[in-house]
Amino acid sequence: MAGRETFDYVVVGAGSAGAVLAARLTEDPGTRVLLLEAGGPATADEVTIPAAFPMLFKTRWDWQYNTTGQKQLNGRRAYWPRMKALGGCSSMNAMIYVRGNRADYDGWRDGFGATGWGYDDVLPYFVRAEGNARLGAPFHGQEGPLHVEDRRYTHPLSTAWVESAVSSGMKPTDDFNGAEQEGAGLYQVTCRKGRRWSVAKAYLEPAAERPNLTIRTGALASRVLLEAGRAVGVTYLVGDAEQQAYAEAEVLLCGGAVNSPQLLMLSGIGPAAHLREVGVEVAVDSPGVGGNLHDHPAGPLVWHTKDSTGLVELNTLLNFGRAKATGSGPLVSNVGEAGAFFGSRDGLPAPDLQAHMAPSGFWDNGLHEPTSRKVTVAPTLVSVASRGRLRLRSTDPQWHPDIDPAYYDDPTDLDAMVAGVQRLLETVHTGPIARYVDRPFLPSSSTPTEGEIVEHLRANTQTLYHPVGTCAMGTGEQAVVDPELRVRGVEGLRVVDASVMPVVPRGNTNAPTIMVGEKAADLVRGRTNEKVNR
Repeated sequence: MAGRETFDYVVVGAGSAGAVLAARLTEDPGTRVLLLEAGGPATADEVTIPAAFPMLFKTRWDWQYNTTGQKQLNGRRAYWPRMKALGGCSSMNAMIYVRGNRADYDGWRDGFGATGWGYDDVLPYFVRAEGNARLGAPFHGQEGPLHVEDRRYTHPLSTAWVESAVSSGMKPTDDFNGAEQEGAGLYQVTCRKGRRWSVAKAYLEPAAERPNLTIRTGALASRVLLEAGRAVGVTYLVGDAEQQAYAEAEVLLCGGAVNSPQLLMLSGIGPAAHLREVGVEVAVDSPGVGGNLHDHPAGPLVWHTKDSTGLVELNTLLNFGRAKATGSGPLVSNVGEAGAFFGSRDGLPAPDLQAHMAPSGFWDNGLHEPTSRKVTVAPTLVSVASRGRLRLRSTDPQWHPDIDPAYYDDPTDLDAMVAGVQRLLETVHTGPIARYVDRPFLPSSSTPTEGEIVEHLRANTQTLYHPVGTCAMGTGEQAVVDPELRVRGVEGLRVVDASVMPVVPRGNTNAPTIMVGEKAADLVRGRTNEKVNR
């Protein structure tokens, strides 16, 4: 039709899945792809320098979401930073490369009917994406676009904590993504030569020169265009001007666990009663859209230290320059340098807790710069029972939706976190790190009671930046997309991002989201994982 801007595929969102998907689809020179991104290029120095990521929070680079008041967190609203730029949260995260546990993906397949998403199905996509500088086959790739390396700076406190965790009974590990996840060790990161290696660097920059890829920034998707039950394009805003782009093959939503369900509901795809309540005409009654929202809660434990430095005092102009120019020095730390996976109790099929250790004070999302030397160890719940939901607050796409992750609404989550606090206290009070610990900061007691631990968690639990589940895949009535990621009830429309995960993986979600993008590219192209290769 004359005047219609038309492509084969319109991809909404240039984050950890969307960038991968657009890059892979345009490997075929005959495939025309439009990639829409609400933010701009990720040009801030703080993007490149690993330790500087918290400096992006609550800036123009951030969507600056907040949850509803959380009943189990003393009514607090939790702040959710999400990157608004090319690369999405891969341009803002702590760069920890963790894939999750075999049990996660087998659970998607066996518990939700997500055929083709078992561990043996998805492992080839992790391997295809990865360019690991140290680890190789059978669990790792060394030729993929996503560079993964050992951090080029490790603070002595991080090494001391790992040694202490092992001396307290945890297994040592140098690979959280191998045959076994459990244990304590130093994290690998998505960096290249000491600098952040986002999907914008790994996938988009090499693809950007292709004539069949159009990248449009500052473009906020406002509605999926539907005709006779089929997605035919997208309406988007550039400033106040509304524009349209049409897709001859498919529309692919990659906005993440907040933006993708919001866009579906704005387009009339969602729970019918809710859509009518906010004034959206119902196109498809899909009750699961926006449901199943969950996240990894973290409860930082912070101590004052002695006889050591803290990362914050190493944040100097000289070290900033070193990191920017040479990818070296203390600011190439990713802050969360070390960690562990362990169980809150015996008999679990897989670890339900993860630890993140930082040689600095990091609480309330790092928004408070420490004024003295500190160390942080944060238990994080990675097997989450509580489920919340996301709903529209307005038909205006620029309004933030109503976000309720329902932290600790299932009491088993709080029980597990209490056990996690108790276990991690042991790792700090014994072993080599104990000599550097001066006195407690959060909580204020060295030997808190169970009640004091509960109050600490209610007052200080924060997101670990891993929301998922709001467009969950599967075969049940609440499934939003099928195992091919096609939106049920609509032709020509898929969701490809962390929102399709029916259950959050045990660990940081960036690598799993990249895997979803890689696998989706093959699903869209009609390939199977037997043909996975570079």
